[in-house]
Amino acid sequence: MIYNNPIIPGFYPDPSVCRVGEDYYLVNSTFEYFPGVPIWHSRDLIHWQQIGHVLTRHSQLELDGVKCSDGIYAPTIRFHEGVFYIITTWVSAGVYRNFYVTATNPAGPWSDPVWYDQNGIDPSLFFDEDGKVYFQSNRGTTFAMERAIYQSEIDIASGRRLTEPALIWRGSGGSYVEGPHVYKRDGWYYLLTAEGGTSYGHMVAISRSRSVWGPYESCPHNPILSNRHAYEEIHGTGHADLVEASNGSWWMVHLAFRKTVGDIHTLGRETCLAPVEWIEGWPMVNRTGTNSIVVDVSSLPIQPWSQTLELDDFDADTLGMQWIHLRNPELKNYSLSERKGFLRLRGSDKSLSDIASPTLVARRQQHFDFTATTSLEFDPLNPNEEAGMTLLMTNEHHYDFFVTSRKGQRVLVVKYSLELIHQTAAEIPLAPGAVQLRITGTKELYHFLFSQGDGNFCEVARVNTRYLGTEVTSGYNGVVIGLYSTGNEQQSISQADFDWFKYQPDSNI
Repeated sequence: MIYNNPIIPGFYPDPSVCRVGEDYYLVNSTFEYFPGVPIWHSRDLIHWQQIGHVLTRHSQLELDGVKCSDGIYAPTIRFHEGVFYIITTWVSAGVYRNFYVTATNPAGPWSDPVWYDQNGIDPSLFFDEDGKVYFQSNRGTTFAMERAIYQSEIDIASGRRLTEPALIWRGSGGSYVEGPHVYKRDGWYYLLTAEGGTSYGHMVAISRSRSVWGPYESCPHNPILSNRHAYEEIHGTGHADLVEASNGSWWMVHLAFRKTVGDIHTLGRETCLAPVEWIEGWPMVNRTGTNSIVVDVSSLPIQPWSQTLELDDFDADTLGMQWIHLRNPELKNYSLSERKGFLRLRGSDKSLSDIASPTLVARRQQHFDFTATTSLEFDPLNPNEEAGMTLLMTNEHHYDFFVTSRKGQRVLVVKYSLELIHQTAAEIPLAPGAVQLRITGTKELYHFLFSQGDGNFCEVARVNTRYLGTEVTSGYNGVVIGLYSTGNEQQSISQADFDWFKYQPDSNI
């Protein structure tokens, strides 16, 4: 049996997984986006279907003023005695706070946060056989403490810390020791970590001890996963979680990224899967300690989900699970009911360049080659108003394709913002009526096209993909494709009506 990595393509980093019977559940980081933490369901670890988000209420997730790549870091999902637990870190302006939420149904609803008094990032929970529960993160009570793995005992019912955080492992020697997970197998406690920083030097290491408190001995063939020196198409392999399948086989989910152009990646860090074998008491990943785009295994029966249509006609009462907002949305600026079959957006005084919540719905770019098309009806009454599509990496790095007004004439504009550079790439007059906007992507270029009623699309401009790459913008995100409206420092009095949106992969990569 052959499967392809990534198993969940696009900006879905920091995977964590658990099994309940024959079912598997997986979660990812979401940083400044809302709702937070997508949750996925699978029957074979290869094919995943999103069943919801975990943090869907303002009471669970406050993102006001949270800058790009702050917000929600590295959730861990665990199941114990009929209850699902997801523990994660909320980050903003140098403040790091850990909390967990619970549910009996993984699709939700999830509880309000229970905050925990241990610092650091990438928290995890371990439920031991004697009923005790332990919390791990990469710091102790203050973020100024040594970057290593610390552990404390937690009263899981109340969130009260029962012991002082103790340093249990400094890692195998790599930098930025983080992403701890504890497992118990054959009388050994195994401590898995991520090291090396979440770029080309990323890797996974493991240690073990007869006591949950250590001392932990390092695996003799650490790192157990690293593509640093491998001739593979996926890079930055790290931040992993292990799971035992229902048939007794073992697997690892981890993040990685694929190069877009040169040494630059744009899609973000993606979720990948690798088979694991236990040899002389230590895990061997994919037999080589590396992972590949194409993996040949024979352990799991394939149970794919039916394919979902990538056309959203906005006929439903709520937005689909693929849609996300920048920070907590101002709901008054969004409507699926005012004009049935349309998504109506009202631009606020916030723009895509602000660290705020502009009127935006977005979905992740998941393929290098894709076509994204929407139909927009928008007649701006003021020259400050604009509405259209965006390719957004950060508030300082985005390409915008929008309708606005210039001296009373409705025009179509392609504009790119790269920190202090704000450049109009094209501007053309529009005839009255609806306009279809289309963005097509390749590894090298984004193409911006439009049509007005005749079905023929004309290219307006093209811009290089590389300037939205992580190595240019910094941060932890991937490119999202958005529908937006803004009044640019003023509340818009015009509404933008989007009739439908379609995302179509043009290849399987």
